[in-house]
Amino acid sequence: MLARRELRFSTLLLVLGLTALDAQKLPAGAALTPTAAFKISSQMVLVPVSVTDNYGKTILGLRAKDFSIFDDQKPQQIVSFTNEDVPCSVGMVLDVSGSMRNALGIAKDGAQAFVRAANPDDEFLLLTVSTLPGAQPAFTSDSAGVAQNIGFTKSGGMTALIDTVYLGLNQMKKARHPQRALIIFSDGMDNHSQYSRNQLLRAALEADVQIYTIILPTTPGGTAGNGAPFRPSMIAKPGDRGPQIEGPELLETLADKTGGLHFRAHSDVDARDAVMKVGEALRNEYVIGFQPAEAGPSGKAHRIRVTTTLPKVYVHARNSYYAP
Repeated sequence: MLARRELRFSTLLLVLGLTALDAQKLPAGAALTPTAAFKISSQMVLVPVSVTDNYGKTILGLRAKDFSIFDDQKPQQIVSFTNEDVPCSVGMVLDVSGSMRNALGIAKDGAQAFVRAANPDDEFLLLTVSTLPGAQPAFTSDSAGVAQNIGFTKSGGMTALIDTVYLGLNQMKKARHPQRALIIFSDGMDNHSQYSRNQLLRAALEADVQIYTIILPTTPGGTAGNGAPFRPSMIAKPGDRGPQIEGPELLETLADKTGGLHFRAHSDVDARDAVMKVGEALRNEYVIGFQPAEAGPSGKAHRIRVTTTLPKVYVHARNSYYAP
């Protein structure tokens, strides 16, 4: 299980030392600069936020006054607000299992397009979904090498999607940059994971990682890579007791709960368009900071909600955090 106390700067929990300046008197939108020499005396929660239109295009140029944030339904004063393009550590989860046989080309094309258009200072970790999760030895800034490795992947095997995403969340602890994201290219099907859906969702909520999902069509009449017909019923996990949840819905839920975006791609054009929108969102995130009056006991879950005064837009932000 991911450690709750390992949340880093880019997303949820940051403990800051404040000077004699009373943070409660700061005007909305004022930026606080962390300084290591300050005495730790106050807690701040930082929430990355993306705002998009109906087509997934990022809305630019917003200010602190355009947002409201709530902690357990209580309105909070915004004491920190930033919008900077910073380097990002990205885990690329590429589903190469048997169910992706006909959609793998679309997935590879989208993944390569994202890597090639990335910030030169970004770093990447390629993970592959098959019978067993696969991962590069370490993060790398060699985007050309990552794109080449993506091109070499071939389809086959069972589908341990949940286990691979779980591994990716753990591997993100080794990332260099505070801003961290997982981008999943998959149809969402799973028939070979040891972890359950609920375990993955809990790990995702505790991690300092935003998850973006590019959902691809399932292979009609395909196989699981071992000669057995691939059926939607094969996504059931040991220990799951509730009604069967379809794979695409799980991918959408992961994105929604962690503040990422999700897209459906049925062609190379769709995949490229989706990853360009993901890149745009990552480059133009707003980071809202507030100081909760009462954090509660260590490990307590808090519900957060971010709204905007702008009409006809969608706000994407993590919906919870844990007290340190």
